[in-house]
Amino acid sequence: MAKITFLPHPVICPQGKTVEAGAGVSICDAALGNGIEIEHACEKSCACTTCHVYVREGYDSLEEPSENEEDYLDKAWGLDPDSRLSCQAKVADEDLVVEIPKYTINLVSEAH
Repeated sequence: MAKITFLPHPVICPQGKTVEAGAGVSICDAALGNGIEIEHACEKSCACTTCHVYVREGYDSLEEPSENEEDYLDKAWGLDPDSRLSCQAKVADEDLVVEIPKYTINLVSEAH
């Protein structure tokens, strides 16, 4: 089991949180399964950018993003070299440190 440390986010995870996830579990599913309500407007089908995260540590342990994921990442707010769509980034055997961006391009949040 790998550990995923979610850095503090003012709304979604104010205190930050460390969770465990088995190999093959997406970062998004690990977050949702542990009470971190990360947005996922397309229901994790790689059709939007609302689950965009920064993988600050452990990025190289993830499989390469697909061409489809890269196309959507190009549309994400605040894109940087550590960006991934959390619905597509599957945990391997290395611990991760993940930062949830302050903003998404989602105009309507399901939770609000």
